[in-house]
Amino acid sequence: MPVKPKLGQNFLVDTEAIQRIAASIGDLTGRTVVEIGPGRGAITAALAAHATRVLAVELDHVLALQLRMQFPSDRVTVVEQDALQFDFAAASAAAGERLLVVGNLPYGITSPILLKLAASHAALDRAVLMVQREVADRVVAQPGSRDYGLLSVTVQIYGPAQRLFTLPPSAFSPPPDVHSTVFRWRFAPRLDELGVEEASFLRFVRLCFAQKRKTLANNLRAAAIPPAVVAAALAQAAVDPMARAEALPIEAFAALWRCLET
Repeated sequence: MPVKPKLGQNFLVDTEAIQRIAASIGDLTGRTVVEIGPGRGAITAALAAHATRVLAVELDHVLALQLRMQFPSDRVTVVEQDALQFDFAAASAAAGERLLVVGNLPYGITSPILLKLAASHAALDRAVLMVQREVADRVVAQPGSRDYGLLSVTVQIYGPAQRLFTLPPSAFSPPPDVHSTVFRWRFAPRLDELGVEEASFLRFVRLCFAQKRKTLANNLRAAAIPPAVVAAALAQAAVDPMARAEALPIEAFAALWRCLET
């Protein structure tokens, strides 16, 4: 019996794309993979063919039941849970290794899931994720581009993100109204290298991007940092006082944060 789509689901039906996604995560021999939103199990089957264990995190009760019937429990563990509540650290500890992650992320909660993965970085090795094309554009964007912003910096501070390929709506059933892009994210946090404290630095970056049309200096002053302190930090970090946040590489944000923290 066909499953009626719920929760904004669009199921990937392009067999070539399914194999490309599974191959993009790399060698699965002996590995544990967390799959976010397995749906009808198309990608799950490709992962389970090579991985030691797949943890399929599926919120939809009917789909979770069907997945349990479809796959042997010794290879695929179906976790009926919201991916935002999944404990990656506990799963990593149980597996005795950093996890691989694969997912066709629901459009409505893509950014929260990316932030969840960032917060769980210590438990993760790498991820291959499919998101709306415009979101992927922001994730991989470089300084000075139109798409570079808070999401770009937040993702890239935890490791490099690489665009892999884009799929048309016809690759899904039912077809969405947008194209989808697959990207790979390797978790290699830069916090120590840049000399920043995680929570404080992320708060600082959010302040910098608070109003995109404002200059970086104006955003910082709006956050109640005295103008003289802002001016001195910008000069010490060699940042143009008229620059906007979208022009700064991560290294410049880190330098400015260090100046303001000292």
